[in-house]
Amino acid sequence: MNNIAILIPCYNEEKTLAQVLDNAKKAFPEAAVYVFDNNSTDSSALIAREHGAFVIPVKEQGKGNVVKQMFASIDCDCAIMVDADATYDLFDAKKMAAMVLQGEADMVLGDRLSGEYFQENKRPFHNFGNSLVRFLINKLFNGHIDDAMTGLRAFSPSFMKAFVPRSPGFQIETEMDIFALSHGFKIASIQAHYQDRPVDSPSKLNTYRDGARVLKLIFASFFRLRPFLAFAWLSLPFFLLAIELGIYPLRQAIDGEAVNLGLGYSSLASLVIAVALALTGLILWLAKKNPRSPED
Repeated sequence: MNNIAILIPCYNEEKTLAQVLDNAKKAFPEAAVYVFDNNSTDSSALIAREHGAFVIPVKEQGKGNVVKQMFASIDCDCAIMVDADATYDLFDAKKMAAMVLQGEADMVLGDRLSGEYFQENKRPFHNFGNSLVRFLINKLFNGHIDDAMTGLRAFSPSFMKAFVPRSPGFQIETEMDIFALSHGFKIASIQAHYQDRPVDSPSKLNTYRDGARVLKLIFASFFRLRPFLAFAWLSLPFFLLAIELGIYPLRQAIDGEAVNLGLGYSSLASLVIAVALALTGLILWLAKKNPRSPED
């Protein structure tokens, strides 16, 4: 029998945790259920123990720190991570677990966005943010991810051993996606049912602060992992500006008129910046492609 673990990150989720634990036991009666309590000040830990879950405290605050503890402490054939807010149905994860156990994928995403998410979620900016993050990850990292920030995921042991989180907070899902895409792990998705959080159970996600952190992670990763393309895009506006500024003084020179040196120098400066940026990207790409050995 395959060893399946249900991993639940938890911070003050007493309103919904019991429902999630009941759902887990019904969907995966054979699985071990772990609640990773991230300094909850309510009765979340007590509820978890009453429902037969193993409670593992995580002192460093933030979902990324919780995931780091999860992957370091759990050994299983398949791990199902689900948020403690009762927005997901763990019966959807049965197919996800099967895909991991059969070797079809290293990370399976519970795709909310192809289902009821946009009707159920009452926070319009969250809808926009989820779509934007999905678009950027797929475009910048050649992905085909359907839901980049879903909190319902299944993982293979190889992914859990390879992935060491750097992000302490809610950027963690984005970091997982980029890591999987850039390291050749097999990613799959299944459509997952979604219902919005109860009114009396507010989200811990800060829309603007955490959204900005996610975008920062995406662009920082793009420059780190695909430097040539990133710097090429960055140099393009300066190259176009150099052409725009240089057309008029060039015509003046051709017609034998007095050349506007200010525009000419500005065009040359823009061209120098464009070339410098492109060369920077090329050098970083070559360094990344051919890293020096310690003996060098």
